[in-house]
Amino acid sequence: MNNPRLAGRYAKSLIDLATEQNQLDAICADIKLIQRICKSNPDFVGVLQSPVIKPNVKGKIIDSVLSTQVSKLTAAFISLLVRKGREINLPEIVSAFVEQFNKIRDIHQVKITTAVAMSDELKNSILDKVKSSTSLKNVELETAVQEELIGGFVLEMEGNLVDASIQRDLKDIKKQFMDNQYIHKIR
Repeated sequence: MNNPRLAGRYAKSLIDLATEQNQLDAICADIKLIQRICKSNPDFVGVLQSPVIKPNVKGKIIDSVLSTQVSKLTAAFISLLVRKGREINLPEIVSAFVEQFNKIRDIHQVKITTAVAMSDELKNSILDKVKSSTSLKNVELETAVQEELIGGFVLEMEGNLVDASIQRDLKDIKKQFMDNQYIHKIR
């Protein structure tokens, strides 16, 4: 149920309210917690998107998961979403909030995916390299592990993708063999 327009409007409303009450950083921390929960727990997202579970039950489930971990303002916002029947869109609203917050604070997202977990030293080295090679001051690094890459890395930054993985190299070689690009030169 992707609805980026709706998500953007709710996210903007929450940002405006949080700014008005001088709680923007605290609300952002709450929202990032909810984002981590949504990414790490597909069952939670399944409950939110289930048409079988009644909204009041969803509200109780959300409250039991988040009640002690988020501020009153965030809890009230989520309660409003449940009352309006928009809890289905919570993961999308959370993502829109983070995007808008990053735009306000001039924070740039960099995502790097590797075949094995990276050390903190390597993460810091990559951050330093990104900052020195671009004019970006505030960079937030997100890491992911995908064993299918075999080796190397995939770096995503501001709509750009650098795929330096062994998996991509193997796919390129396979494509060359499948296309038989050099067969006509032999004859």
